[in-house]
Amino acid sequence: MKTLAGNPYIKIKEDKVFIDLVPLKQVLSNYDTPLMIFIENRIRENIHRFNEVFNAVFKQFEGFYSVKANYLSAINGIISQENIGAEIISLPELKTAIQSGFSPSNCIVGGPYLSNALLTHSIELGVKEIVVYSIEDLLLVNEYATKQNVVQEICLRINSMKYDSKLGIKIDEDNCKQLKNIITHCKNIQIVSILSHYGSQMNNPDQYFKNACALINAIKRLEDFEIKIKNINFGGGFPEATVMPIHQLKKIATGIKDRLLQHEITYERIYFEPGRYIVGDTALFIASVIKKTSDRWIFINIGNHICPKFAKCAFRFYNASHIEKAHKYKTSIAGIIPTDQDVLAKDYFFTEEIEVGDQIIVTNVGAYCLTFSNRFPYALPKIILVEGKNYREIFDQHTDKDFSIY
Repeated sequence: MKTLAGNPYIKIKEDKVFIDLVPLKQVLSNYDTPLMIFIENRIRENIHRFNEVFNAVFKQFEGFYSVKANYLSAINGIISQENIGAEIISLPELKTAIQSGFSPSNCIVGGPYLSNALLTHSIELGVKEIVVYSIEDLLLVNEYATKQNVVQEICLRINSMKYDSKLGIKIDEDNCKQLKNIITHCKNIQIVSILSHYGSQMNNPDQYFKNACALINAIKRLEDFEIKIKNINFGGGFPEATVMPIHQLKKIATGIKDRLLQHEITYERIYFEPGRYIVGDTALFIASVIKKTSDRWIFINIGNHICPKFAKCAFRFYNASHIEKAHKYKTSIAGIIPTDQDVLAKDYFFTEEIEVGDQIIVTNVGAYCLTFSNRFPYALPKIILVEGKNYREIFDQHTDKDFSIY
């Protein structure tokens, strides 16, 4: 049985497309396009595979799903049932995560902007760690923790010095002195972890190893000032699971461990924050061709407002109406926003025969598409969740109004 986009849950059998065990034709007999479909079993499998690889290498491994990748309650509810925590950047995300079943004690919260409400709520709930991106935020967290008479554990987000990034704390001599002074005088915070997030869609293991070196150098510099770090957070950056095979994950995990051993870095826990890897390849859009031109441009009834290039997804396009035909003819695909910028793909290999009304599959849309979508003046697509032979609706604009979190 042939698969699409390397995804074992999107299959072709006798010229028919199946989403898990559900025929696409059956779904489209009940729903119009555009439609978004999530695959529950793929979500669970991606978590199991990620955990299996890193647990085999690090006995002290903990994973935290990056909620910003996809914050739909139904999707987070599935993820919370598995052996993984949550990585959160905002109060709406925190509330959504807790409502979806994540325990506050298994949540890492923080970002470049720590609102008063986020800090208050996080400390009241007793979240695992608060991530700070600046020295000033350490003082702010200490102030709020003092008011609630608790000691809040802290993770330092360091500046990896990649492309002159503005995010994170530079671990230089002046900042180390300030950190030491804060540790001495601020009794309601405890720095326990260090984090470096190197980039997005990192397909090359060397990128992860450079990140490891940045963390190792920072840990050593902090130790020079008698600042001891217990936990090391390597962040995320993993691409879709269909893009990064298991052997690549193993190479990354073993390579990081080797470097820690080489530099005699001791630690209590190792953290990773997969987001795209868990949900990226678990969803697809079904769209329809609404127009075609003589020079092989086709227009489909979604666009960058809901399938944004800014999401940096590994989009793949297939003609479901002629799935048995060879996809080897260069075709450009545009959306429905009235701008020349709404191009989903140029010179993409597609079927020779294309008709208005053909149903188009767009894969790898599970991560960041909804996060970065801007809606535009079009109706939002319905969203369904497939599990085995069953499927159910998890979003309808008429009843749910919006899938934003607020």
